[in-house]
Amino acid sequence: MIEVQALSKRYGGKVAVDDLSFAVRPGHVTGFLGPNGAGKSTTMRMIVGLDHPTAGMATVDGRPYRDHPAPLREVGALLEAKSVHKGRSARNHLLALAQTHGIPAKRVDEVLAMVGLEPVGRRRAGGFSLGMAQRLGIAAALLGDPATVVLDEPVNGLDPDGVLWVRNLLKTLAAEGRTVLVSSHLMSEMAVTADHLVIIGRGRLLADTGVDELIARVAVGSVLVRSPHATDLRDLLVGQGATVTSAEPGALRVGGLAAEQIADLAVERRMVLHELAPQRASLEQAYMELTRDAVEYRDDERMPR
Repeated sequence: MIEVQALSKRYGGKVAVDDLSFAVRPGHVTGFLGPNGAGKSTTMRMIVGLDHPTAGMATVDGRPYRDHPAPLREVGALLEAKSVHKGRSARNHLLALAQTHGIPAKRVDEVLAMVGLEPVGRRRAGGFSLGMAQRLGIAAALLGDPATVVLDEPVNGLDPDGVLWVRNLLKTLAAEGRTVLVSSHLMSEMAVTADHLVIIGRGRLLADTGVDELIARVAVGSVLVRSPHATDLRDLLVGQGATVTSAEPGALRVGGLAAEQIADLAVERRMVLHELAPQRASLEQAYMELTRDAVEYRDDERMPR
């Protein structure tokens, strides 16, 4: 279990993490989300002892990372895929890590096979593509068979087969009772991988919730309505405060009113409905709504001239 308690990190006048508290429990894949600059990587670095907090603390299984006698056996982390000795082979990179923790060489071969790098295990890691480097980083994270796994953007550079492999791996690790914390910018992937979400913005906690709960709480879904009376129905629904767009002739997409309310209004005015289908909002929509005011860098900002 990972516990983050009143964690803060300042770099001079810049506040990267601001009084952040949350817990990551075993048996679940917890997605760690937030806009660029939100403080996700800094928080992960503090969890594994690479950065020292300005205030507060982060513990794994009740103690700071640095206090574990054999950290690789407790916590496996992938924070930067390319942080390897470029002149070493993939196998020798893992072997060097294993020898510092008394991990047998056979485990190196096991994790190489697990991540699909066994055929290239004796090639220099410096020549690896980003996707191969990601697999090597995941192999390093799994080397000590840890109870806690922390992965920062693990699917970067992976092809669709690789993304599916990581998804299944994360679910398997959680099903084994491990604590899994993973950051990603791919909302579609988090929607099918994560059980729980921790979302931060500008270093502060925005949400600590399940995926379905977030969507229900933040994002307002729409209702698809098909009717031969679409024009009159549009006027009626707009008059009730709904937002209405035309999906296609005879079809309306309605926001701001529940399907039951639309049905009641149609029955009251004797309007025939051919379809009334609630459209569930996506995780991406919920995330964008939640983080709207926490985005530090926007695509529509223009560079000064």
